[in-house]
Amino acid sequence: MKKTFSGVQPSGELHLGNYLGAIKNWVSMQDEYDATFCIVDLHAITVSQNPEELRRHILDVTKAYIALGIDPDKSNIFVQSDVSAHAELCWLLNCTVARMGDMEKMTQFKDKSGKDGSERASVGLFDYPVLMAADILLYDTDVVPVGEDQVQHVELTRTLARRFNKIFGDTFIVPDVKLNKEGKRVMGLDDPTKKMSKSATSEYNYITLMDSADIVSKKIRKAVTDSGSEIVYSDDKPALKNLINIYSLLSNKSTDDIENDYVGKGYGDFKDGLTDVIVNFLTPFQEKINSISDDKVKEVLNEGAQKAGKQAEQKMQEVKEKIGFVV
Repeated sequence: MKKTFSGVQPSGELHLGNYLGAIKNWVSMQDEYDATFCIVDLHAITVSQNPEELRRHILDVTKAYIALGIDPDKSNIFVQSDVSAHAELCWLLNCTVARMGDMEKMTQFKDKSGKDGSERASVGLFDYPVLMAADILLYDTDVVPVGEDQVQHVELTRTLARRFNKIFGDTFIVPDVKLNKEGKRVMGLDDPTKKMSKSATSEYNYITLMDSADIVSKKIRKAVTDSGSEIVYSDDKPALKNLINIYSLLSNKSTDDIENDYVGKGYGDFKDGLTDVIVNFLTPFQEKINSISDDKVKEVLNEGAQKAGKQAEQKMQEVKEKIGFVV
C-alpha cells in the first residue's frame, strides 16, 4: 500500500480553509493509503508562540482531526516534536543537499517575513521547507496532499530526495503532490486574492470550525461579492467562485447544480443558502469535538509517536550509514 503524509500547524483555531484545502482530502485518502498525519509544532514555532496557547492548540488540533474523520485506527496521528528524527534529518539535509540557492527561491519566506523584514525573521522560518522535506522523506511518502501554497515546498522535497539519492545511493522515495481541484486554495471571504488564513488581520477573512451559527451568518453576509447579481461560477467573478467552491465542497453538490439552484435569485438568497450549508456542517462537528477528552487525545498521540518513532529511526539508520556515520 502506498504511503501518504501531511500535517497542520497548531498555531490557532482551524478554519474552513484548513478542512477544505487539506483535511477533507485526508479523510478519503486514509482508506487508500498507509496514512500518517502530524501536528507540526516544530513548524509552528518558526514564528513567536505563547507556550500555554501552543499546548492547548496541539490538543485541540488533534481533536479536530478526529472529529473531522481522521480515524486513529486507520491513520497514525502524532506530534512532530515527539519524534526527534524530524529535526535531525532536517539538519542532515541542510548540510548535505540543501543549497542557499534553493532556499532563496522559496516565496513563502518572502511573504511571511515581509511585514517585519527578513533581518528580523527566524532562521527556522527560512529553513522551514527543509524541515517539511524531512517530515515527508522520513516515512517513505509516496503522495503528499497539500494546498496550492505548499506545492513549491513539495517540489523542493523532490529535488532534495533526488539529489541525496544521486550522491549517496537510493535512499528516499521522490513523492508526488495531490491537490483537490476546488479546495486546493480556499480564499479569504474579505479578499478573494488572498488565501483564507489564521494569521489574517480581519476575522472576516475566515470561518473557524468553532464559529457559532450567528457568527457564520454575520461573516457570510459581510463576505465580498463581485459586480452583478447572477450566481455564476466563473474566473471573472473570483469572490463568488470562492464562495461557490465552499458551498460545493461542503454540500457535495456540483458547481453546475448550485448555479441551477439559484437561477433567477440574487446574492442574498445564495448567501442564506451558503450559511445553512456551513452551519449544517459545523454543528455536528462541534458536538463531536466537544465530546473528545484531553486524556483520549494524549493516548492517541502517545501511541502515534511510538509508531512514528520506530519508522523514523529505521530511516535515520539508513541515512546515517549512507552519509558515513558510525552506526
